Amino acid sequence: MKTTAAALTAALLLLPATAGPAAAETPDALPGVTQLRRDPGGRPAGCLPASAKGTRLVPWPQTFLRPERVWPLSRGEGVTVAVLGSGVKDGAGLLTGRLDHAPLPGGADPAQDCVGHGTFLAGLIAADQREGTGFAGLAPRARILAVSVTNEAGVGSADLLAQGIKAAADRGARIIAVGIALPSGSDALAAAVRAAHAKGALIVAPAAPDTAPPETGAAKPGPVYPAAYPEVLAVRDLAPGGALPDGPTAVPVGGRVDLAAPGDAVTGPGPAPGGFYTGIGPSFATAFVAGTAALTLGYRPDLTVDQLTRRLEATAYHGPDPRYGHGTVDPVAAVTRLTDEPPTTAPPAATTLAMPPARPATDAPTQATTIALTSLATIALTAAAAALTPRARTRAWRPGRADDR
Repeated sequence: MKTTAAALTAALLLLPATAGPAAAETPDALPGVTQLRRDPGGRPAGCLPASAKGTRLVPWPQTFLRPERVWPLSRGEGVTVAVLGSGVKDGAGLLTGRLDHAPLPGGADPAQDCVGHGTFLAGLIAADQREGTGFAGLAPRARILAVSVTNEAGVGSADLLAQGIKAAADRGARIIAVGIALPSGSDALAAAVRAAHAKGALIVAPAAPDTAPPETGAAKPGPVYPAAYPEVLAVRDLAPGGALPDGPTAVPVGGRVDLAAPGDAVTGPGPAPGGFYTGIGPSFATAFVAGTAALTLGYRPDLTVDQLTRRLEATAYHGPDPRYGHGTVDPVAAVTRLTDEPPTTAPPAATTLAMPPARPATDAPTQATTIALTSLATIALTAAAAALTPRARTRAWRPGRADDR
């Protein structure tokens, strides 16, 4: 029965891992990417230098969100995610064959990325995994549509962003990931957001700037745009392990928070081939929500934008809580849960966040597990038949006698 045992072992390897998460990367030594590259005087600080630092370990957001558990069901195939920011230059080749560009009249070249921020976001959403590194995008088969809505220093405007949102929706993007947070909106931006939503595009944007604004007495920062518009999913960042961050991004936001996602000490690629970078702030969390939406649409392409929004919010956990909005985004539940209703059991307290907690007992088993168990049974039956067939042939398929056994 060695054949049967080997087959059972192979089948067990198909089951989703339930042990502790893989070793997580601590990217302290990696160079940083920011949404703005300006010197203290507000002038452009030059383009992002190439990174010579690689990483073989799995970044903490991947161990936290566990996208590989739904990759047998969806990797974002057939879904276009527009990345609105500083452009996307795929120098590392992690988006080969899945990157398009949408130039805007009077805008910067979306195929270039001096700041490096747009490329970083695109990598978090859809980068391929390469041999020798643990990093991968959340939805590694999704398409990226790059739209540049900033200048070379990463500075954008409401009217240029409005043009970018319109262009992304006109090009058929189902998800629009906005990488910038503006202190004020405009009539044109509000109209573009409404029109994109009417066309079925989900717009995801940071609920606060990546860095704290200058001190202005006791005043707290106000709402940022386009996150302040009701049609937009406003996303805040989480620190490693899922805790609320300290430091600049912990400044209370004046607007609402719809979802939370990893955003601090995250690892991603830059515009030049070679090494990796690290980033901190809500804009990076936006990319993980956009990637989760791409995974969900890849498996459930018939969802409307309102159904997709409801699913992302209802399958989040650790909410509702004003600090987390509806909760922390959960790719596994967003793809596999059989209902959009939130679990009936009470979520864990926000203060107990560590590594990804166990899901509530009322959650339906993932379809990936069901597929693996079916494969296990099929392989076991096939192996048993293979072991018995030679003996049956030697008896010309006649029943065996007691002394043959």
